[in-house]
Amino acid sequence: MLIISRALITFRCFNKFTVLRSLNLPRPVISVKCKTTITSIDYSVSSSVARSNWLITNLSKEGKLIQARELFDNLCERDKDVITWTALISGYIRIGLIDEARKLFDRVDSRKNVVTWTAMLNGYIRSDRIVDAERLFAEMPVKNVVSWNTMVDGYMQNGMVDKAFEVFDEMPERNVVSWNTMLTALVQCGRVEDARALFDKMPKKDVISWTAMVTGLAKNGRVDEARKVFDRMPERNVVSWNAMITGYAQNMKLDEAFDLFERMPTRDLSSWNGMITGLIQNGELRRAERLFNEMPCTNVVSWTTMITGYVQSEQSEEALKIFAKMLAEDRVKPNEGTFVSVLSACSNLAGLVEGQQVHQTIVKTVYRRSEIVVSALINMYSKCGELNIARRMFDDGLISHRDVVSWNGMIAAYAHHGCGEDAISLFKKMSDLHFKPNDATYVALLSACSHSGMLEEGLRYFDELVRDKSIQVRDDHYACLVDLYSRAGKLKEAFEFIVQLGIKPSVSVWEALLAGCHVHGDVILGKLVAKKILDTEPENAGTYMLLSNIYASKGKWRNAAKVRLKMKDKGLKKQPGCSWIEVENKVHVFVPWVLCPNSEENPTSSRNLESASSPGKCLVFGLGGSDRLLDGRHFKKFSKRRADPLNKEYDQQFPLCSLTWILKAKGVI
Repeated sequence: MLIISRALITFRCFNKFTVLRSLNLPRPVISVKCKTTITSIDYSVSSSVARSNWLITNLSKEGKLIQARELFDNLCERDKDVITWTALISGYIRIGLIDEARKLFDRVDSRKNVVTWTAMLNGYIRSDRIVDAERLFAEMPVKNVVSWNTMVDGYMQNGMVDKAFEVFDEMPERNVVSWNTMLTALVQCGRVEDARALFDKMPKKDVISWTAMVTGLAKNGRVDEARKVFDRMPERNVVSWNAMITGYAQNMKLDEAFDLFERMPTRDLSSWNGMITGLIQNGELRRAERLFNEMPCTNVVSWTTMITGYVQSEQSEEALKIFAKMLAEDRVKPNEGTFVSVLSACSNLAGLVEGQQVHQTIVKTVYRRSEIVVSALINMYSKCGELNIARRMFDDGLISHRDVVSWNGMIAAYAHHGCGEDAISLFKKMSDLHFKPNDATYVALLSACSHSGMLEEGLRYFDELVRDKSIQVRDDHYACLVDLYSRAGKLKEAFEFIVQLGIKPSVSVWEALLAGCHVHGDVILGKLVAKKILDTEPENAGTYMLLSNIYASKGKWRNAAKVRLKMKDKGLKKQPGCSWIEVENKVHVFVPWVLCPNSEENPTSSRNLESASSPGKCLVFGLGGSDRLLDGRHFKKFSKRRADPLNKEYDQQFPLCSLTWILKAKGVI
């Protein structure tokens, strides 16, 4: 027997395996008995088996299955026990090789216990193979409470609540985990009343039970009930406080959320991140910024939350700035969500150079093969006009990692550029490779047909969508079809389609038709459609603008002026569109100039003509639905014709009008 120094054993960084390794014992090693102060448990193990188990377990956890399997195959039978077999099987399951795990599991010489069976069961559930899980569960010679809980959780994850209840009722014994599994699952699928009934029947509740109930009530809008449950909790941990704060934030009760946040006895990173997320979700970006700057320490979630908040608030430049600050902090590394949000910012800005820089950063990380990141890259390159690079990324970057999200991204890229035939060709290839399309696939496909004028093909794919009962048709699909009809000039058919839907269409559906009325100058139908939209959203400034433009396109200037006047009386302003280009690392922004009567800021004045010629201060005016730069000749010609471009008549009819209207009215353009 070997005697190990008491001083050595008392170091808490040592365990039975690290101690053995530190001795550099020859192989084979005689059995060693040691008593450590780490756990105060006697370990009596064969050192060769223990060493093998330790190595296989750690190699499997690190995903090094080839080395783990090689070591396993080279072991003699006496050096393999049930832990060895379970470790390797679990390793295969962990990386998704469920069939390889099953082959090992079914070997005649395999050693299994209830832990091994449960690991295999959990593997099937994680792989969404619930039928195989059911079959294996029925074959289990011995089941413990963990096995039963795993099966209940598996049914819940697959939305089979009734089957989960059946298994739960059959359980010979239940522990608090069993009850919590059912409770959490009911909460997650929105069955709050059933969850509340189960909660009241629980023989013993722990902090997880109480927190699950608080979360469920808050998520379903019953935040006051959630607070009552929270106040009744015999003990609370930081997760409980975070759940209640998040509940208030989700229900737009920021003052209550902030009050609880201030009263928290202990805050962790999740507390800060949850509060910041709540502020951003409620449009309080500035308050979120201040709170972010007050954080004692940050993690990748904190930074990603702020970046996402800027992107959602259409402040993509700020999103890129904060991403740069994040990279400057070596201890915080971007994750998958960070890269997706940053690439979205680059897409919004059409910032190809910035997008390429982000791409270079991604290449150096493990996320270069992530389906969602590659899809975001495809979208970015597409929005920046680099369709060939986007397709090359799709073909080369996702050879073995394609999923429906990747296919959707590439089809949407073709749709964005009006390449309908390429989108359809890719969709057919997707079907040939047995990828099942989802609702987003059909949105991209219908959009591609619409932008390419492929009416018949679009109608055929919409019919295919309706017949597929596994996909729910939503407003985006209806809007795409209406847009398809409208672009083809079939406004009457589009209107009849909306009327025959049998449901109340969303504003986006009517807006698609109104845009068609604008393009084709249908005043009567445009007026009717605008009324439908304004009945639902009376503050929709874009609708007033489109209706005014429809009148103007037909020369009905007084009607156009009345619409503008009504818009002004309501205090509505449409966010002006803008265009921008990058020249020598400087972004030059072009915006429509809104001309107000009697305004000192007359764009035709010599002062503004001079400023318009300086870099970054050019003026762009929307003409015929597209942006067009008016050079100095237009301004000079205009100013020579009349010193005061706004006479009394126009002053009355056009209290707020763009220069485009005046130029058209005066015959300049």
